[in-house]
Amino acid sequence: MFYPPEQLTRGRVERHDLSVFSDARPATPPRLLFIHHSVGGTLLADPGVPLEEGARCIYRTHPNGGSLRSLLEQEGYEVHETSYGSRIGDKTNLFDWLPKFRDDMDRIVTVDRNDLLYSDERRNRVVIFKSCFPNSKFVGQGTEPGNPAGPELTVANVRATMAALLAEFQKWPHVLFVYMTAPPLAPGVFEERLWKLAVKKVIGRPIWAEEFAARAALARTLNNWIAATDGWLGTYPLKNVAVFDYYDVLTDHGASDLLRFPTEVDGVRDSHPSREGNSRAASEFVPFLNRAVRRAGLSR
Repeated sequence: MFYPPEQLTRGRVERHDLSVFSDARPATPPRLLFIHHSVGGTLLADPGVPLEEGARCIYRTHPNGGSLRSLLEQEGYEVHETSYGSRIGDKTNLFDWLPKFRDDMDRIVTVDRNDLLYSDERRNRVVIFKSCFPNSKFVGQGTEPGNPAGPELTVANVRATMAALLAEFQKWPHVLFVYMTAPPLAPGVFEERLWKLAVKKVIGRPIWAEEFAARAALARTLNNWIAATDGWLGTYPLKNVAVFDYYDVLTDHGASDLLRFPTEVDGVRDSHPSREGNSRAASEFVPFLNRAVRRAGLSR
């Protein structure tokens, strides 16, 4: 059995400082939409017995619930969501965001729940979007400037698609777009036959545990760039885009490049975050969002 080594963060990055803005409840909290799949569903849910509400991964309660929906509602936010099986929520991989925000923005700002649209003039003024943990399985650094359409999950290609997104967000200055970084992979137990290990050593190929650790390190590299002041938003001129580094929270703020709060299924670690991980993220997200809303000028 081999446990993938935990790669310590490659240095802390300077992040955008929102502390100059109050984290108190906004006077008029804007309506928000969260585009997510399973991990986002558990982050929103309250802890408890699973209860699906008419759609996959939209829960009121879940054993791994982080209570984010309840915490946001306590702050006055009206929470809407879209997930699997709907036009906006069905595809949430990193290379899906650019065509989604380019071609369906009118629908995104008018979605109530899944494919149900508002029947009046209401609009979503905050749009939260995240990809799931398979988007941390990087295959390499890639070659700059990268291809915004992918499809290979390289750091260069993701940087290209994230950079292209900003042109779409700039067209909607009165909407706050919050990118929630993809969660990390959980450390696991890996078995490789002894003869495979021997062959890999002879031909100089890394064993699976080493490959896994390398993928996690690439995820850290990408998310550090997204969150850094001189990274993704370094030259963006508006204040309507913010980053919540969910990845960093779930790695215990740099203690690892892997998930520090995994769940366990039949004795095997799973990359869906535990209740503790989701609760920590939810408690950090609410004051972050209040500050980001004020920075974007949407608090009144």
